[in-house]
Amino acid sequence: MYSGLMFNRSAYKLISSHIDHPEAIIITGPRRVGKTTTLKHFFEKIASPNKIFLDIEDPLNQSFFDRKNYGEIKQLLENKGLNFETKNYIFLDEIQFQKKLPSVIKYFYDHHNTKFLVTGSSSFYLKNLFSESLSGRKFLFEMFPLDFSEFLEFKGIKYKLPKITDKINESTYLLFQPLYEEYIHYGGFPQVVLAKTIDDKNKALSDIFSAYFQKEILELSDFKKNSDVRNLILLLTQRVGQKLDIQRVSSELGIARPTIHNFLEFLHGTYLIDLILPFGKFDTSIRKQSKVYFLDTGLLNFLGKKETGNIFENAVYLNLKIKEDVIRKIQYYQSDRQEIDFIIDGTAYEAKTFPSDSDLSSLQRYAKKVGVQNCFIYSYRYAKTKNTIYGFQTF
Repeated sequence: MYSGLMFNRSAYKLISSHIDHPEAIIITGPRRVGKTTTLKHFFEKIASPNKIFLDIEDPLNQSFFDRKNYGEIKQLLENKGLNFETKNYIFLDEIQFQKKLPSVIKYFYDHHNTKFLVTGSSSFYLKNLFSESLSGRKFLFEMFPLDFSEFLEFKGIKYKLPKITDKINESTYLLFQPLYEEYIHYGGFPQVVLAKTIDDKNKALSDIFSAYFQKEILELSDFKKNSDVRNLILLLTQRVGQKLDIQRVSSELGIARPTIHNFLEFLHGTYLIDLILPFGKFDTSIRKQSKVYFLDTGLLNFLGKKETGNIFENAVYLNLKIKEDVIRKIQYYQSDRQEIDFIIDGTAYEAKTFPSDSDLSSLQRYAKKVGVQNCFIYSYRYAKTKNTIYGFQTF
């Protein structure tokens, strides 16, 4: 594990801006992404001594909130040193392990001037837990594996990343590309980034996936055959960047289609995969089939042993997904033999290992067909093709 308090995550600034607001702060995202470290960071940052930190994965701490009477819960917290006569702070880690917490948070928010900062590893569960119970009483923040700029900071590298509008010469490319190759092949989990050797990185990735499978699937889900979920995950590593034919997946795995849909919703809600829909506005013949990407290229590579081109396309997706801490809607276009990897905010993007002029011409032609004017090609290798950009450039 790492002591992330020495590192600055981009999410810290956004969360900090809501610390003085009364609403509960809920931080969610994949396991091992740094949520607990973030929670501890803000626990230390708040000067007030009138605060408490509880790990809800601990059964003893879960029992605090099993009482039916809120007065009993209040008494237990007071015995821990909390004073409800003045502003107080309750920090709760991994709240998905105690399903009664939403009503508890609502009660103390409404009656005792309590500021809650909590984490949970699954939007799949948190969405069901909180639903409307905390309507107007919460801010929800999602944390993801490190982006490339955070990756450099964690490695102690002080390079200033070029903007997406900057022209990249070969020397700049050669400066960043070896670091970017490491980043996309091993991903952005802090524990992996800080590991010194390849063996240590792979061991960390194995540990992260094992923890995900143990906690999210074996302990929290109610699936009858967990091996079916595992087999689907392994199959999805071979389908990255492709349209998912649910009927074909069902036949290959021997799993009913409704069950496949349930599994996909679960894997998406527990931050293992993302699913993107087609840009079907201009072509009603496109079947509504999702394309699949993983939320970390290191896990994808570890589980699926993918070629660089597949990993790079997944990395480009992740790079486009978040801009200035805002999660953006990404779509793709595919009709006959025409394809656009990503369409977002009126711009078309294609990921190529080594693009040519004809690749750009094709992209511009397809984009024009669907009414998209701006086109860029993400290149893995250094290229002099017009409108070429690289994964290490920032928006």
